[in-house]
Amino acid sequence: MTPLLVLLVLVILTILMTVKVVPQQTAYILERLGKFYGVLQPGINFIIPFFDRIAYKYTLKESAIDIPEQICITRDNVQVRMDGVIFIQVIDPKKAAYGIADYTFAVIQLAQTTMRSEIGKLDLDKTFEERMIINRAVVQSIDDAAIGWGVKVLRYEIKNITPPQSVLIAMEKQMQAERERRSVILQSDGEKQAAINVAEGQKQKAVLESEGVRLRQINEAEGEAAALRSVAEATAESIRLVAAAIQNEGGMEAVQLKVADNFVEQFGKLAKAGNTLILPANLADMGSMVASAMTIVKSSEPKK
Repeated sequence: MTPLLVLLVLVILTILMTVKVVPQQTAYILERLGKFYGVLQPGINFIIPFFDRIAYKYTLKESAIDIPEQICITRDNVQVRMDGVIFIQVIDPKKAAYGIADYTFAVIQLAQTTMRSEIGKLDLDKTFEERMIINRAVVQSIDDAAIGWGVKVLRYEIKNITPPQSVLIAMEKQMQAERERRSVILQSDGEKQAAINVAEGQKQKAVLESEGVRLRQINEAEGEAAALRSVAEATAESIRLVAAAIQNEGGMEAVQLKVADNFVEQFGKLAKAGNTLILPANLADMGSMVASAMTIVKSSEPKK
């Protein structure tokens, strides 16, 4: 190999070492002679070979870190297994490089200790209900500590909460009892509502029947009253006509004839009704009896 060719290869290698292409959403930490010099931005960057070196490479994308399963003890002394996932993002590459040795390991450890602490404040039943509170507490705790690490904690989610088998069996029995209690309550409420509906229907039926009876009695009373008025008016009219006829010529003789006729008719009925018959002393004097009846009729006439 000729010296010229060797020199050409060295020049090409030097150029390649001088140019650094940084991908999008990526940050390179540049050190010059072992000291922090700057952060290379996405695109083409030039460095001094043998003096500058890329010490760290960080992605600026959001990252999901799995939190391993661990045993936590609740406030009522029940051991539960819990795991989760945390989402972080590097926002300051310099702090991420020099603020902590391994921010991923630190975030995992802090998430586990914070989760154990938060679970210890709650009873077992509350751990299933207060997931959002636990998540916010873990995010807040790690975010406060990660300020010097150049890392932003975006969110944390509990994946699984696994109680012991004995607790699961007890919870299943409790849920079964609760479902049976709700079923009994719903059935009793249904029977109660049905009884109320029946009673309400009977009440309305009784009210309607009584209303119907009342209206019927009112109608019957009004009908009877109207009938009585009609009879009374007809009787009064007939009396007025009889009185007017008596005042006419020959009216008194007609009355005498009618009285005698009625007397004979009624006396005949008495004779048919029984075997014993009491006769007045002056039965033969029919004229005197008719005259007596006419005297009564005349005495009842209004005086002029």
